[in-house]
Formats: sequence, structure tokens, C-alpha cells
Amino acid sequence: QVQLVESGGGSVQAGGSLRLSCAASGVSKSWMGWFRQAPGKEREGVASIYIRGGITYYADSVKGRFTISQDKAKNTLYLQMNSLKPEDTAVYYCAATNLAWWFPLQRCRSLEKADFGAWGQGTQATVSS
Repeated sequence: QVQLVESGGGSVQAGGSLRLSCAASGVSKSWMGWFRQAPGKEREGVASIYIRGGITYYADSVKGRFTISQDKAKNTLYLQMNSLKPEDTAVYYCAATNLAWWFPLQRCRSLEKADFGAWGQGTQATVSS
């Protein structure tokens, strides 16, 4: 049974930090990613990582502030979010897919939500000004 369970969301003031976790089980995966969805907006990609080789991609809006990482022994994905801004407020989702490492290079783009088949239930992160 595929299961992705996010945790670590919460409320912080602007400039603060949060670390999101995603525990994965029962899912065959090569890429994992974080997406977010703010009220009234489309779900957007935040960061993704090729778990077998460490290739990473970041949305321009979070480069230099967010870091995606993994603990293979714990089968857990992380998103360290620093220097948070009110516009980072959203429900954050963990996702997994089983695409080849070269898929983003072939498509000349980072992975998109349509590329992912397994999703968690989401965790809320709220940043106040």
C-alpha cells in the first residue's frame, strides 16, 4: 500500500524556519518532490530530488531559502524552509514517481505535478508578517 505522510507544518513569523518531513512506504520511487497549494491557486512545484543520485531542482521562488534532502535509512524526505515569507503560506504536499533520472533533461524542464503518481495528504505551513 502506497503511503506518503507529511509532518512538520505549523505557523511561524516571516524570517523564521520550518522543516517538513515525508515518511514514505510501499511506493516504488526514483524521484520525490514537494509541491504547495495556496488558497485559490494552482498546486505548484517547490523542489524535487532524484533519490538514487541526489539531483535536485528548485522553483526560482525558493532557491537559496529551501533545501530538499532525504534520509534513505529512514525512507524519509525533508524540506528545510528558511527565511520564510508570507507568500510561502500554503498546504505542502509530498509526492513520488518512478521516472528515469534523465526525464527532466529530456523534457528541458523540472518535474511537474502531472509527472507524479503518489501523493501525501498535505501539511499546512503558515507564515505571518
